[in-house]
Amino acid sequence: MTTNFDFLKSTDKNLFDIISEAEKLYRDEYFEQCMTQTRRFGENICKDVLGSRRTTEETFDDMLATLKDKSKGNPQEKEFLDDLYFLKRSGNKSVHAGTVKKDGMAALECLQRAFEVAISYSVFKNGPSDKIMRLQYDTELLVTGNKNKSLAERYNEEKKRSKNPKNDLKTVEKPSKKSKKQKSFEKGKKHSKKSSKIQKISLFWLVMVVAFTISLTTIGFLMLTFIRP
Repeated sequence: MTTNFDFLKSTDKNLFDIISEAEKLYRDEYFEQCMTQTRRFGENICKDVLGSRRTTEETFDDMLATLKDKSKGNPQEKEFLDDLYFLKRSGNKSVHAGTVKKDGMAALECLQRAFEVAISYSVFKNGPSDKIMRLQYDTELLVTGNKNKSLAERYNEEKKRSKNPKNDLKTVEKPSKKSKKQKSFEKGKKHSKKSSKIQKISLFWLVMVVAFTISLTTIGFLMLTFIRP
């Protein structure tokens, strides 16, 4: 499974195994054990960085004190030592706690501090690297084991999706083209309605003319009848 500390694997496999186990403990919700494991990680890094300068130091406290005395006091070294002290204090607190607190946020901060320590250690062992220095702790990767996609990766995926017509918004279905037969039928239907209307009008006027003629004939007949002596 991918971890936030994969970059450390090629530098020191033992340290990578220790800290990747801490992430596993976190995923399984063993938060206090996770904090203890990050302390172990910090102690081993401190021992490695001290190297040949280590003499009678046996405890984590002693090694940190010696490392602090021999540091040049630049901001990078100060931050490195602050993170190591934090891991030591948090690990000690989790080991000596009388109750299980299940403090996920405290364990997460320990992992994040361990991540910063790992970057400083990698620079110490291999020299500066832009790729390593740009790394950020990915909580989604910690919890799911899936790396959080960068902005560039998400942009490229959206770009590809927009070019694929299958992934566009649903297109409005175009009305199907009518066949010549359908068009002819509809045209004939319209013509038939028009002819029917004309026929109705012609029939009406024919009836009216006939009725008018009959009326005139009747009136003329009656007038002739009354006029005769």
